[in-house]
Amino acid sequence: MVMVDLNELISKGESDTVEFKEYFNREVIVTAGAFANTRGGAIIIGVSDSGEIKGVDIGKETLREWANQISQSTEPRVIPEVELEEADGKKVVVITIKEFPIKPVSVRGRCYRRVGNSNRAMQPQEIAQVHFASAGMSWDKLPARDATLEDIDPEKVKRYIKRANSAGRRNISEDEDHLQVLEKLDLIKDNQPTWAALLLFGREPQRILSQATVHCGRFRGETTIIDDRMIGGTVIEQVDEAMDFIRKHISVSFVMTGEPQREEVWEYPLEALREAVINAVCHRDYTIPASVEIRIYDDRLVVWSPGGLPYGITIEDLYKPHSSVLRNKGIAGVFYDMGLIEQWGSGIDKMRKACLSASLPEPEFEERRGFWVIFRKDIYTEEYLRSLGLNERQIKAVMYVKEKGRITNREYRELSGLSDEGARLDLNELVAKGILQVRGKGRGVHYVLK
Repeated sequence: MVMVDLNELISKGESDTVEFKEYFNREVIVTAGAFANTRGGAIIIGVSDSGEIKGVDIGKETLREWANQISQSTEPRVIPEVELEEADGKKVVVITIKEFPIKPVSVRGRCYRRVGNSNRAMQPQEIAQVHFASAGMSWDKLPARDATLEDIDPEKVKRYIKRANSAGRRNISEDEDHLQVLEKLDLIKDNQPTWAALLLFGREPQRILSQATVHCGRFRGETTIIDDRMIGGTVIEQVDEAMDFIRKHISVSFVMTGEPQREEVWEYPLEALREAVINAVCHRDYTIPASVEIRIYDDRLVVWSPGGLPYGITIEDLYKPHSSVLRNKGIAGVFYDMGLIEQWGSGIDKMRKACLSASLPEPEFEERRGFWVIFRKDIYTEEYLRSLGLNERQIKAVMYVKEKGRITNREYRELSGLSDEGARLDLNELVAKGILQVRGKGRGVHYVLK
C-alpha cells in the first residue's frame, strides 16, 4: 500500500483498507488476515477508534516481534511491513498488509475478509469461492458428480452452435460432433461432462442438481400467491421461460408513433428484466441448495439469486466501471458466445440506463443472504417520501393519489383532519417539492403526481 500523508489518512477514518488500534492485540492479527484476503490495507497502532492520535512508546525489537506474531499466526504466512511513523507530533506504528496472491489466508484456523470498516468471518462456501478465484478456477468447470456423456443432449449443443455462429462470436462447423465441440470449450473433463456442460446442455439437469431452477411467483400483497411456477431445464431454457412468466404478469400498453406498427411499452423495460434474469442464472452460486427467485408484486419486481456477488466485487463497485468477475466461467463463456451477454461487466449499467430511459427509478442492488435486484414502478415509496422530510399526513396524501389518481383539498381534509388552510399549506408544500402538480381551476382544482 502506498502511504499518503498520514495525518490526512487518519482524518478520513476507518474504511475497508484502514484500521485504527490503540494497542497491538489479537484483533490486529485478524485484521491483517482480513486485509490479505481482500484488497490489502494499513493498520495504524496508536490511534483510537474515533481517530484520536494517542501515540505509542516502543522500540525496534517490539516492531520485529509484532511482525513475527502476524507471520506465525497466518497460513499461508503473511509478511507485513511494519514502520514507526509520526502523526500530529506523536509516534504511531503503520502495519501495511498487501493483498495475498493465494487465498484464503487463515488466522489460527479461521478465515476473515474485510467488509467496510469491520472484519467478517468467512463461511465455508465463501472460502471455497475465494480459493477457486485465486487459483483461476471455476466450480462449474469441474466434472459433474454422477453425470455421464449420455446426459448431454446433442440437439441442445447444435442449437448453441447455430446461435453462436449467428451472433458472430464463434465459428463452429455445424457438422462437428457435439462432444468435440464441448471438449474444445473445456466443458468435458476426463471423459465426463462438467457442471457447466450439464447445466447448459443436459437432458435433465435437475436430476443431478435439483437446485438449478428458477422459482417464479406473482403476489397480491406480500403473502397472497396468485400464480406460481418452478422452471427447470437448462439455464438457457430457464431465461426464456422466466421471461415468458414475467410478460404474462406485467402490463403492456400500446403507443401510436406514426409508424404502421404500434410501439409496446411495458411497465418495466424488458431488456432490463432480461439482463437481471440472465445475471441471476449465470452468476449464482450453484452449490447453495436454493432456486433463483423472481417475485412480482403490485408495486415492484424482485430477482434474487443465491450466493451474493462474486468474490472481489462489492455493491459500490457496481456503480462505477468494473471488470467482470466470473463465478461460473463455463456458463458465462457460452452465454457470451450466444449473445446473451454483450460485454463483460456491462449488465448493471445496461439495467440502470434502461430504467432511466423508461422514466422509472434505477434498480436497487442489495447483498443480503444472496443478491437482490429490485425494480420499482415509481419512486414514491413511504421510505423515500420520509427521506424528503414529509410528515405522515403528506405521505398518506401521496399514497392516496397513487391509488385514486388525484386528490382535492376537501378529500385531503377528510383524510388528515386538517382545516382548509392547513390542508392548502400541506398540499402546496408537496407541489413545491415537485411531488404533486396542480390541475384544473376554481372548484375543479385537484392535485396529481408530477
